[in-house]
Amino acid sequence: MSAATLFVTGGAGFIGSALVRLLIADSDWRIVNIDKLTYAGNLESLKALTGTHRHIFSHTDICDRSALDKLFAEYRPAGVIHLAAESHVDRSIHGPADFIDTNIVGTYTLLEAARAYWSGMTPESRSGFRFHHVSTDEVFGSLDADGLFAETSPYRPNSPYSASKAASDHLVRAWQHTYGLPTLVTNCSNNYGPYHFPEKLIPLVILNALAGKPLPIYGKGDNVRDWLYVDDHARALRLVFERGMPGETYNIGGHNEKTNLEVVEALCALLDELRPRADGRLYREQISFVADRPGHDRRYAIDAAKIQRELGWTPRESFETGLRKTVAWYLANHGWIEHVVSGEYRNWMQQNYTDRNAA
Repeated sequence: MSAATLFVTGGAGFIGSALVRLLIADSDWRIVNIDKLTYAGNLESLKALTGTHRHIFSHTDICDRSALDKLFAEYRPAGVIHLAAESHVDRSIHGPADFIDTNIVGTYTLLEAARAYWSGMTPESRSGFRFHHVSTDEVFGSLDADGLFAETSPYRPNSPYSASKAASDHLVRAWQHTYGLPTLVTNCSNNYGPYHFPEKLIPLVILNALAGKPLPIYGKGDNVRDWLYVDDHARALRLVFERGMPGETYNIGGHNEKTNLEVVEALCALLDELRPRADGRLYREQISFVADRPGHDRRYAIDAAKIQRELGWTPRESFETGLRKTVAWYLANHGWIEHVVSGEYRNWMQQNYTDRNAA
């Protein structure tokens, strides 16, 4: 595809920032990064792009139709990769309203803004436009000990988060079927890697372990997830956007099924090797089992055969290599962690991005 402008929503988040870094480093795309900067949005994760003319940040809420219309009119994108979402299951259980607003209403608003823009494009430009919606395997519900989620698996979301993502998936498909908007949907497994906000399992365990705090594990720790290194996911997203077939869904998985207990034990072993405790004790002694999450899905596992067969994608990282890279990154980037934990990253964003974006 020719070099042009691409909108990435949620580009200051964990997966979004990985995608933006990849696109700036390995493509000619000019990126308009659209993010509301809720608590998990962190432009310090894009610090290396400071001064890069191909990265334009817009502090915009995807529920704001007027602001979206202005962005489409100004930048005339060749497509949208939509990652903006509330994504933490525990937060959705205790406060589902934000998930309904952002994941459902926001996706609807973005779809309508994109449709209005796309409808006014020339026929040649319309044929090349893509709206790529990034979703999760959690929309499929829970698996037993056997089987994998395929693109044709029925939707059975079990949390407010997964229900809101399921609703957004359905909206995207409806806009394709009803209006002809050329859409793509991807459903991914659990991501991990550098720059992950420390409320999710892997960064939380690393930070708690180093601080000498308990390492909480829900229930017996036997819930199973398929783990996907974030940079592998970013490569897959670019590939689907540039080469995927409009109207299709692609599952993206890491081929790394692990129980939560196995993940925590692997993290403890890596920390024992790379940053041993001063008292000589093992990090696994800090493991603490806590009451299970309400409605906790038993197992997720992705069948990623379609994206491999049709687009040639496979993950480069095994769980072992990806986890080692992740732990090493957190040990080497104490400043980023401290800014997130203290909230200082918000001050950094105000000081380093507000003026530059206004320029």
